[in-house]
Amino acid sequence: MTWTERLRGLRVDTTPLRTSRDFRLLFLAGTVFYLGAMVSYVAVPFQVYDLTGSNLAVGAIGLVELVPLVVFGLYGGALADHVDRRRLLVWTGLAQAAATAVLALNAFRDEPSVVVVFVVAAVLVSTGSLQRPSREALMPRTVDHDQLTAANALFSLGMQVGLLVGPAIGGLLIAYAGIGWCFVVDVTGLLVATALYRAMRPYPHRAATTPPSLAGIAEGMRYAISRRDLLGTYLVDIAAMLLAFPVVLFPALVDEVFDKPELLGLLYSAETVGALVATALSGWTSRVHHHGRAIVIAAAAYGGCIALAGLMPSFGLVVVFFALAGAADMISGVFRGTVWSQTIPESMRGRLAGIEMLSYSLGPLGGQVRAGVTADLWSVRGAITSGGVACVAGVTLTAVWLRDFWSYDARTDVHAVAERQVRQADDPRTPSAG
Repeated sequence: MTWTERLRGLRVDTTPLRTSRDFRLLFLAGTVFYLGAMVSYVAVPFQVYDLTGSNLAVGAIGLVELVPLVVFGLYGGALADHVDRRRLLVWTGLAQAAATAVLALNAFRDEPSVVVVFVVAAVLVSTGSLQRPSREALMPRTVDHDQLTAANALFSLGMQVGLLVGPAIGGLLIAYAGIGWCFVVDVTGLLVATALYRAMRPYPHRAATTPPSLAGIAEGMRYAISRRDLLGTYLVDIAAMLLAFPVVLFPALVDEVFDKPELLGLLYSAETVGALVATALSGWTSRVHHHGRAIVIAAAAYGGCIALAGLMPSFGLVVVFFALAGAADMISGVFRGTVWSQTIPESMRGRLAGIEMLSYSLGPLGGQVRAGVTADLWSVRGAITSGGVACVAGVTLTAVWLRDFWSYDARTDVHAVAERQVRQADDPRTPSAG
């Protein structure tokens, strides 16, 4: 194999975009959604601080969002296993657009109400938590089984574009146009994404369903715990985010350690840039079959890079290692998503997506508390490095404890084989039959 062929093999696999119309629609909708959401992500805390002058008030936004995130995340997963998922995407998208329009109208008032911002923030996280499990559960239906790794990488690419570009647009709009226009951009993105969801074809459930209930949610939790390979994906993600998530320390790092507050933006974008580069070179991921090992190695690499970032003597090297951490985290996320997509039965996908959303969301919240407390008791560098080391230890212990997770092979795993057979029996000729 020549070097040219090897380089081509590293390029992100765009087969799902070329072969599946509905995956293209879902991909574009997700990209537009994240782009608009990140514009508002910058605007909301800035507006609250501008109105109150209180850092505590800004932090309280997360507290207001916590309970709706848990409740509606779990309920949204159960709902996604019962109703038409595409229709749920459309209605929740319209609800989010309406709520964000309220933020825009409030921002254009002479005296915006901070109470309105908090109420709408709770509404938005509720509708978003209802929506996401359906989006996650629908994606495997739009591509062939063997394209799921590439599809997850492409989904990550769209999200990372939004994470990188959205805050920049938000900052420019706040500086030159006003906060209200940030929400106008988000409303536009939500309406475009909703129209794309509406253009997808229907994906009815393959078997009879039952209405969402506490018993159904508990059934999903029992299933997740009983599958040691799935349990490993959750625990590794929680270990990485709870123990090594460094974002809350970025302001102190640039101010106290390097005395360069003007470079704060580089820290926030470093991991995203690393993730984008890793996604662009993710063609090799489709040739990996031991996904459990790949998740463990990538998550341990994430922790190792975070630990090294805390030790680096220069700001440039800190940025480099945070970028490498972002690349490792993206790779871990691609393989976690592949395990979920390739092995979870259609009847359970919504509920398991709701559980996954909680592990993805709650870990960083706890990680911010851990990092902040450690930095106050010790030092900023100590908090970053100790978190990275603890992440490596936690991921390693998870792999040792869950041997089934470490030895997972997509070619022979009973759940992956069963799901592959179900999909082939459904319609082996049509990629979008899923």
